[in-house]
Amino acid sequence: MKTGEFTYARRVTFAETDLAGVMHFSNYYRLMEETEHAFLRSIGLTVVLEDEGRTISWPRVATSCEYRAPAHFDDELELRLVIAKMGDRSITYEIEFRRGGERIALGRSTAVCCEMADGVFRPTTIPADIRSKLEAGLRGGS
Repeated sequence: MKTGEFTYARRVTFAETDLAGVMHFSNYYRLMEETEHAFLRSIGLTVVLEDEGRTISWPRVATSCEYRAPAHFDDELELRLVIAKMGDRSITYEIEFRRGGERIALGRSTAVCCEMADGVFRPTTIPADIRSKLEAGLRGGS
């Protein structure tokens, strides 16, 4: 579906780094999630929402991140999110980490649309109104 992208800027905080001032690898995953949440908020959605009396959420089923160069304390990162694929029940995001125009990492995350009831996740088809917001959210980029 790669039609557009959502861009989110963020500085690396001291707490996200090791003693050498390099961002710890696990924080790339936190920033991927933070970028996804910012994207969803920008289109009027969230990761837990009500839809026709059901509670819908998006648990992760796969994640990965490829690193090319380290991010350091106080680096300003530009995170670019695209929807790489959207199926009937799942969505895959790619999040590119850029610093000064250079790609330093590429993350990928797949989530499944689920109905939550009694603490149990049940996969469900992405509701049409949510799908249209997701598609429209990246149609022209941001």
